[in-house]
Amino acid sequence: MGKASVIPFGPQHPVLPEPLHLDLVVEDETVIEAIPQIGFVHRGLEKLVETRDFNQFIYVAERICGICAFGHSLGYAETVEQLMQVEVPKRAEYLRVIWHEMSRIHSHLLWMGLAADAFGFESLFMHCWRLRERVLDLFEATTGGRVILSVVKVGGVARDITDDMFRKIQDTLNGIKGEYGQICKTFLNDYSVKNRTVGVGVIDEEAARSQCMVGPFARASNVNNDIRIFGNGAYGELDGFEPILDTQGDCYARVKVRALEVLQSIEIVNELIGKIPAGEVAVEMKGAPADGAEAASVLEQPRGECYYYARGNGTKYLERMRMRTPTSQNIAGMTTALAGCDLADVNMIVLTIDPCISCTER
Repeated sequence: MGKASVIPFGPQHPVLPEPLHLDLVVEDETVIEAIPQIGFVHRGLEKLVETRDFNQFIYVAERICGICAFGHSLGYAETVEQLMQVEVPKRAEYLRVIWHEMSRIHSHLLWMGLAADAFGFESLFMHCWRLRERVLDLFEATTGGRVILSVVKVGGVARDITDDMFRKIQDTLNGIKGEYGQICKTFLNDYSVKNRTVGVGVIDEEAARSQCMVGPFARASNVNNDIRIFGNGAYGELDGFEPILDTQGDCYARVKVRALEVLQSIEIVNELIGKIPAGEVAVEMKGAPADGAEAASVLEQPRGECYYYARGNGTKYLERMRMRTPTSQNIAGMTTALAGCDLADVNMIVLTIDPCISCTER
C-alpha cells in the first residue's frame, strides 16, 4: 500500500456542474475517505423571511435553486397554506402537479445530459438537452418563464392553462417520449455507458436506509421513499402510483431510475390533463399567520424528499422558514459511495447523486 495523500476535489472542476468541495484521502489510485466541505456559496436566503412578507418570500424560495425552482415555490406555498389553514382550489392542485412533473422531466433530462458528458458521450449529451429545450418552451408558453416560473402563489397559482395549450403540452410530451425511447435505450444498453457505471459506487439497501438517503439515489438501492405515494394534492387523483425502484444500488441503477422516471412523469401529466376539473385557480389571501402557529410539509423534488417548516408571529413576516433539501440529506450517502472507489470514478459517482449545492447552501 502507498502512503495516504489528501487531494482537494472542487469546488471548480471541469466535470462538476456544482461548486462541491471534497477532500479525498487516497492511497495510490483508491479513495479511502471523502470529506465534504460545506458552506462555499452560503447565501443566507432563509434569513430573508424576516424582511419579506409571506407573499413576497415565495420569489426568494424559488431562487434557492434554479433547476428545482418550481418545487421550492410549491413546497413553500403548501407550508404557508397549512399555516393559515387555506384550502387551495382543486384545479390549482392539478396545475401545480402538472408543472411540477414537467419540472421533473426537465431536471432529469438536464442531469442525464451532464452524466453523458461525464463519461464522454457528447452526442448523447446534446440529444438530452435538445429534448429538454422543448419542455422549457412549454414553460415559457404557459408561465412566461423558462426556468424561474413564478407561477405559484400562496392560495393557488397565478395563471391558468387553456384546453388548447393542454393539447399542445400532450402533443409535445408524447413527441418527446418517442424520441426519448432511443436515448433511454442508449443509456441502459450501450457498452460504454455500462462500463463506466455498472458496479461503481455501490450502496446496498441497508446502508441507504441507515444513511437516510432520499430520491432516486435511495430508490436505486431499493428504498421506497417517494413522497408522491402519500397522494398529497392532485397526486391522490392518480390511478395508482408506484415508485420506480432498483436493487443494484450502483451508478447504473441511478441512471436507470431517473431514465424511467422521465417516462413515468409524462404519463402522470397526460393522466392529470385528462382529469383536471374546471374552476378557480386561486383564493384570495387575507390576514397573517397566527402568532406561534407552526406548519410543515414534504415534497418530492426531482432529487428527492424536501422538508419545509414555517412558524408565524402574528404579522405578515414569518418568524422562521426552514428547508431541508435532498442533497443535504444525501451527502452522507455520497461519502459512503465514494469510499473505496477508484479516483477516476469520483466524478461519475458524484454526478449520479445529482448534487445541488445551491439547495444545500441556502
